[in-house]
Amino acid sequence: MLMVIPEVFSKTDLSKLNEHLAKGEWLDGKITAGAQASAVKQNQQLDESSTLAHHLGDIVLDALAQQPLFMSAALPLKIFPPMFNRYQGKQTYGNHVDNAIRFVPGTPTRVRSDLSATLFLSEPDDYKGGELVIQEQFGEQNIKLNAGDLILYPSSSLHQVKPVIDGERLACVMWMQSMVRDNEQRQILFDLDQSIQSLTTQHEHQHQDIMRLTNIYQNLLRQWAET
Repeated sequence: MLMVIPEVFSKTDLSKLNEHLAKGEWLDGKITAGAQASAVKQNQQLDESSTLAHHLGDIVLDALAQQPLFMSAALPLKIFPPMFNRYQGKQTYGNHVDNAIRFVPGTPTRVRSDLSATLFLSEPDDYKGGELVIQEQFGEQNIKLNAGDLILYPSSSLHQVKPVIDGERLACVMWMQSMVRDNEQRQILFDLDQSIQSLTTQHEHQHQDIMRLTNIYQNLLRQWAET
């Protein structure tokens, strides 16, 4: 499932975040890449150990927690600390698959990457190229969203970032372990939850059909969730 979460940040909040990023220390992105990915990764990355990276990461996580669509689609159990990257001067990230297990630096915490997300921080007109290309069951998807929008997709997907041939592409990337590991089960729960939300806008919460569907949702979640 590919899911666009629009307007995670307002233009005002996005401007403030980018002002902070402009003052950050940028390192070679290869320092956090695995053996396979490092051969095709050409970008820069905000020093993930810096106070600034931790602060901005918390801001992103707080914003996502306020997004009902994201919470419904991802059902997050653990989220790897958000990382910030920058592409310019024909930098690119060739075809790769994200690591299945990510270790949070300086902690014993491990995060299974069920879902990956890219939060676009630059407007599409600010750079040429730089599309996020995801291979999925319906073919190749070229994604270039408005600043403040996020794309959520399975971490098992082969994907790449095309070369940025002009301008600068800023983004925040993250990986999450869902309470529901299986993509198809998570899709079923998402569709069911969205139907419940839609019906709730038309009827009272105590409507018999809404109560029945809510009961099914909770029982399926109880059966499939890992906590």
